[in-house]
Amino acid sequence: MTQPVQASRLSFVFGEVRHARTRPREHAFRYRAFYVRAHLDDLESRSGNALFGVNRRAWVSLHAADHGDGSGAVREWLNSILDQAGVMVDGDIWLYAFARVAGYAFKPVSFWHCHRVDGALMAIVAEVHNTFGDRHVYLLASPDGRPLKSGAQLRAVKHFHVSPFCKIEGEYRFRFLDTATRTVARIDYHDAEGLLLTTSMSGSLATPARSAALRAAFGYPLFSLGVIARIHWQALRLWLSRVPFIRRPQAPADFVTRGSP
Repeated sequence: MTQPVQASRLSFVFGEVRHARTRPREHAFRYRAFYVRAHLDDLESRSGNALFGVNRRAWVSLHAADHGDGSGAVREWLNSILDQAGVMVDGDIWLYAFARVAGYAFKPVSFWHCHRVDGALMAIVAEVHNTFGDRHVYLLASPDGRPLKSGAQLRAVKHFHVSPFCKIEGEYRFRFLDTATRTVARIDYHDAEGLLLTTSMSGSLATPARSAALRAAFGYPLFSLGVIARIHWQALRLWLSRVPFIRRPQAPADFVTRGSP
C-alpha cells in the first residue's frame, strides 16, 4: 500500500554546485541545484504521489535501486561495506543525493552519513558514478573507531576514473558541514602538483516536503537531464581549450576505497 511521505524526516536542499579547475587552464562554473536529504528507512518503502515519490513513479522521485548494487536492498549493501571495514554503525543513516526528475537520474556523487545510536557520525560513504556507467565507493571513517568531527578534513586516495581530463593519481580531500538549516559537501582534488580541482554542493534545507517538492518540480523541471548536459558541455569546453584528454582506464579491482581523517 502506498503511504504518505514522512515530511519530518525528508528535506529538499536548494542551493548550488560549484566547480573550479586551476590548471593547465583555469576553468570554473556554478549552477543552481537541488538535492534530497532522506532517512534510510524512507528508502525501504513505497510512498508519495504523482509529484514526489519514493520507489514509485513521480515527477521528482527517489529510488533505492539507483544506489548500492542496484537491487534496492540498500541497507544490506551499506551494512556489508561497513562490517567489512569494521565500522560500528547502529544509529540513523541519512542519504544526500540528487533525485530523479521526469524519470531520469544521473547521480555523480551521493553521500550516506552513518551514525551511532547516540548520534555520533561514524562514517560517510561517498557513492560515485561516472558517465561511463561505472561506480565506486569511498568509505570515510577513522581507523581507530572515533567519530568524525564536523568540518574536519577527510582524505582518500583517488582510485576511480571520473573526468577524462584528470589522471588516476593523488587524493581527494573532503569536508562536510551540517546544521539544522544548511548542508555543505566540499571535495578538493590534489594531484602530484598540488590542488587541481575544487568542487562543492551546498544549500539550505526546505520543509515541508510537499511545498519543497512543488518548488523542485516547477523550479527545476528538467534538472537531471541538465546535469548530464552540463557535464558534456564543460568537457567540450576543456577539450577545445586543449586540456589533455585521458582515455578511460579499467575500473579498479576493489570496489571500496578506504579513507580517513
